[in-house]
Amino acid sequence: MLLLLNACVRRDSRTKRLADCLLSHLPGPVTELRLEELAFPKVDEGFLLERDRLLTEKQFDHPMFALARQFAETEEIVIAAPFWDLSFPASLKAYLEQINVVGLTFRYTSEGIPVGLCRARKLWYVTTVGGDFFPAEFGFGYVQALAKSFYGIPEVELIHAAGLDIIGAPVEQILQEAEQEIASRLSPA
Repeated sequence: MLLLLNACVRRDSRTKRLADCLLSHLPGPVTELRLEELAFPKVDEGFLLERDRLLTEKQFDHPMFALARQFAETEEIVIAAPFWDLSFPASLKAYLEQINVVGLTFRYTSEGIPVGLCRARKLWYVTTVGGDFFPAEFGFGYVQALAKSFYGIPEVELIHAAGLDIIGAPVEQILQEAEQEIASRLSPA
């Protein structure tokens, strides 16, 4: 199964356009989660106490952990998240808070080192950037660190197009070049 985590909110999202191009080159059925449509619980003390109780009792089948179970069992993941205000939309952060579950997506060694428990071997991170300032560590880098260090996903790839909101930028050309790059990266040699 391929899981699309869609953090795009605009109807004509350029990020979603690139993600759709990528998905057209990947095999298998796609399950899409539109993150803006999910009702994430408020992560407050009550939430944390309930989660800790369920974890202590190893009640991993509880509905609270449904997103974490789905993420852990997925074979390949695509995240579509525009680069906003030096990061990604808040819905993606809220999603990540829900899937960080000890015993489902990762565990700790006796030395306190995280070990990934996720099935996915690859995560694609697709983004678009309005300007040319794109410090990848603020958005992509964060997700990459989680994927590799906590979830155990060994391969993480970035697909992006930048400079789309610069006055006079050839937006369509930039997007087409990104789509051509996707096709060339995924075409058999």
